[in-house]
Amino acid sequence: MFAPLTADQQEFQALVRDFMTRKSTEAEVRRLMETEEGYDPEVWRRMAEELGLQGLVIGEEHGGQGAGWIELGVVLEEMGRVLLCAPFLSTVVLAGSAILEAGDPDAAAARLPGIARGQTIAALAFPGENGRWDAAGVTARAVRDGDGRRISGAAPATIDGHVADVFVVPARGEDGAISLFLVDRGDGVQTRPLRTLDLTRKVADVTFAGAPAQPLGEPGAGWPVLERVLALAAVGLAAEQAGGARAALEMSVAYLKERVQFGQPIGAFQALKHMAADVLVEVESASSAAAYARWAAAEAREELPAAAALAAAFCTEAFVTAAHQNIQFHGGMGFTWEVPAHLYFKRARADEILLGDAQHHRELLARRLGL
Repeated sequence: MFAPLTADQQEFQALVRDFMTRKSTEAEVRRLMETEEGYDPEVWRRMAEELGLQGLVIGEEHGGQGAGWIELGVVLEEMGRVLLCAPFLSTVVLAGSAILEAGDPDAAAARLPGIARGQTIAALAFPGENGRWDAAGVTARAVRDGDGRRISGAAPATIDGHVADVFVVPARGEDGAISLFLVDRGDGVQTRPLRTLDLTRKVADVTFAGAPAQPLGEPGAGWPVLERVLALAAVGLAAEQAGGARAALEMSVAYLKERVQFGQPIGAFQALKHMAADVLVEVESASSAAAYARWAAAEAREELPAAAALAAAFCTEAFVTAAHQNIQFHGGMGFTWEVPAHLYFKRARADEILLGDAQHHRELLARRLGL
């Protein structure tokens, strides 16, 4: 079973928390929300050069740190605490994992160093036009063009698609089999930023119209790879959600201590104590589920599918609960622009459907357990 963080991992966590706290203040989050890019290139560069975050799970042979998912989960949790605005989930967890999991040494050698150095932003163009998170969600088509391939199709809600330099695209060939491809931004690729509920994480409508594509991994073996990538992405998002849920709880507790009614802090009222205690139980449980999932990603891949589905379902609902109760504790002012509680609430609600809702992950868990 998974163990607590080691002393070195705790030191790394403190280092990352200090960086995130300084670079992702509420004022900076609000500023980046209103930009089209949605991130600060200078902070992105420093994340790579000073902390090596983009290359954390990339091997040293490709310019990375050669660490694992324990450390990556710690980073994602700290990012979730401060609602970091950066294309990290899309580049490192989604597209980066796809390149790593595809087992394609040529593609890894060509693409991973740029990601590790913070010079390449990547995105996973999935799901397709029907919005499904299963194999039926692969709607793009790949056709032969001499020795190469060309991709046509759309991914209407691609995370950070508007700033991506390269896309990992699952597509069906002439025989209907699913393969993975790499498509560089350029001819045949159109992106349109979308304004959504959660402006801290940008998404875009991405369309491929005969875009030149490079095969990634074995032909016809795309779906098993993509399934593993989606499991890893669920682990990463769960870590973010656990961090966000804890931040929302801490915000609630601070307000309960400082808001005074009838001559005493409102946190002294029994009803509010019970509500806060219920949130605490959910947050602690979410942290445990996220920790188990990142351990499975790092040390016990046979447990990953079930652990990822469990963490995704639990952390999704825990974050919504913590963010919702934070609004309630703040009263009517909780959803005003001046109070950051609504930023966490919007992130929590957007995360509900980011990789499929909690019901989707419970169904995955049931299938993976043979129920």
